[in-house]
Amino acid sequence: MSVIELKGRLICEDDAEVETVSRYLSRHVELTRAEAGCLHFEVVPTENPRVWSVVERFADQPAFDAHQARVRASDWGKATAGIKRDYAITRAV
Repeated sequence: MSVIELKGRLICEDDAEVETVSRYLSRHVELTRAEAGCLHFEVVPTENPRVWSVVERFADQPAFDAHQARVRASDWGKATAGIKRDYAITRAV
């Protein structure tokens, strides 16, 4: 098994983007944590009110790919598509 981990930041440019994240985040977290293969999922505010820390862990590449596909089609994915992300994805065996 090869665990996939994504770590990084979600970076809002303005208060409107902050409001969008705040509006859609709890449902996004709930749906993601219910996905098959989700080992850990956390999106939490940082000291900067426009930046969230993101940590995701999925059991394997297919679980991570399924998550990414679901997110693209979700309300969260559509609403936050224009918000900057700064992520690094690693694979651990």
